[in-house]
Amino acid sequence: MGENYKSMLIALAGVSTDKTKIGYKMFEDLLASNFNVRGINPKNGEILGQKIYRNLFELEQTPDIVVIVVKPEIAEKVVDDAGKKGVKKIWFQPGAESDAAIKRALDYGMWVSYGKCFMSENGIW
Repeated sequence: MGENYKSMLIALAGVSTDKTKIGYKMFEDLLASNFNVRGINPKNGEILGQKIYRNLFELEQTPDIVVIVVKPEIAEKVVDDAGKKGVKKIWFQPGAESDAAIKRALDYGMWVSYGKCFMSENGIW
């Protein structure tokens, strides 16, 4: 796609306080790489000095892209929230996608990526 994701507002759905989880590592490395990222987790709170939002509706701005790193059954709800919020792009990290979640995103008219790692594709890992 050739997008410059650094210039976009990214919502990372599935950020975690557990340093062993991919959601923590992705958030940490996106911040360290100067991406404009907001963490989404229903438990909210704070991670790495950043406010964590319970859901996409708590964000003041609509993100340009939502990167999903949750279980597929949770991803379907994230896609619905993203569609209602007006998000135009969804990126499913490997393992987060399901046929139903992908179909929902496409039904909302979103650009969808799956089967590729956001971090690798953007030269972070």
